[in-house]
Amino acid sequence: MVRSMTGFGRAQASVEGYNITVEIRSVNHRYFELYTKIPRTYSFLEEKVKALLQTEIARGKVECSVQIEATADESVVVSMNEPLAKGYVDAVEQISKTFGIANDLTAMSVARFSDVLSISKAPVDEELLWSKVSPVVSDALKGFVDMRLAEGVKLSQDVLSRADIILDNVSYIEERSPETVKAYSEKLLERMKAVLGDTQVDEARILTEAAIYADKVAVAEETVRLRSHIEQLHSMLESTEAVGRKLDFLVQEINREANTIGSKAQDVDIARRVIDIKAEVEKIREQIQNIE
Repeated sequence: MVRSMTGFGRAQASVEGYNITVEIRSVNHRYFELYTKIPRTYSFLEEKVKALLQTEIARGKVECSVQIEATADESVVVSMNEPLAKGYVDAVEQISKTFGIANDLTAMSVARFSDVLSISKAPVDEELLWSKVSPVVSDALKGFVDMRLAEGVKLSQDVLSRADIILDNVSYIEERSPETVKAYSEKLLERMKAVLGDTQVDEARILTEAAIYADKVAVAEETVRLRSHIEQLHSMLESTEAVGRKLDFLVQEINREANTIGSKAQDVDIARRVIDIKAEVEKIREQIQNIE
């Protein structure tokens, strides 16, 4: 079943010292375009998140937010800049000798000098963190896909109902088209009788003119292709693949056949039916813009 390109999914979990929240949302777009919101500390997760999302998403402008909150005290590392500390100690010693004053330097006072000590978080185990984050992303992705599928069902139903209306109009055109030729022949015969009066009408000429007219207004090829296109439409809407672009092309072909019938039609009733077909085609075109 086809999927809509709009969707939303959210998942949250507390996993071994972390609160993790993932939200995925998307809108229509010709291609797959991803925007991620991940804390800079965990930016290494971006490519992993993208790869996971692409297993289920083919098209759409997608925004994925990953919030990671540490619930346990994170390990920190305190390190000393030994060359800088030695420089401070040597400088204080030189001051003491130069000015004849006591050198009361202590370890604590050295530690207080700028940049002697630095504090940083312990390195994050990337694979371990991903093992905690990925199940949450997967849960959010499942909800996201389920919503897209549900929307896809509604879109398919609407498109197919409009395709049925198109077929009803095609059936009418197929029935009406031969009648227009018959009506043309009768009208031509009446005109020739009115002009010729008592002179015998050349029936062969009538048949020839009718045949020329029939060939000119014949739309059988176009209606056959229209029916074929509608069958393809049904098949595509049953596909599990991303068919949005193919559907867009198919609708262009349906519209082209309708235009050809309209240009050939010499009958008001057929022309009206063509207008009805084109109206439904436009509504279908609008709907398939939402299909992945």
